Amino acid sequence: MPTIHDLVAAIRDREGVQAAVVLGRDGLVIDAQALPTVDTESVAAHVPPVFLAAEELGHASQQDALQTAVLEHEYGYAIVAALSAEAVLLVLALPGVNLAQLLYELRRNRANIASLV
Repeated sequence: MPTIHDLVAAIRDREGVQAAVVLGRDGLVIDAQALPTVDTESVAAHVPPVFLAAEELGHASQQDALQTAVLEHEYGYAIVAALSAEAVLLVLALPGVNLAQLLYELRRNRANIASLV
C-alpha cells in the first residue's frame, strides 16, 4: 500500500507541477514534495485563510462545503483541495499544465490520499 509520501511524490512528478503539499487546516506541513525554489512551509502557512474564505463563500451561496478551489495567478495555478476535516492538499502548477487532467486525477484520488492522512 502506498504511503502519503508516495502519493504526494506521484502528484509532484506530473509534468508542470511545481509542488504538492499535504497540510493541516492550521497550515502546518504534513508532507511535501517541491522544486527547490518553492518554500513549502511559507506557502502552506497562507492556505488556511484562503480555504476558510472559499468555504464561507460556499456556505453563503448554498453550495455547501469546499471540495476544490483553483486560483489562477500570472505565473501558474494554486489548487487547494479538501481531504478531510483535518487536512488539505495544495498543488502549485505552471501555466502550461494540463489543468483538466490534473483536476480529474486529484478528484479521482482524493479518497486514497485522505485515507493516508
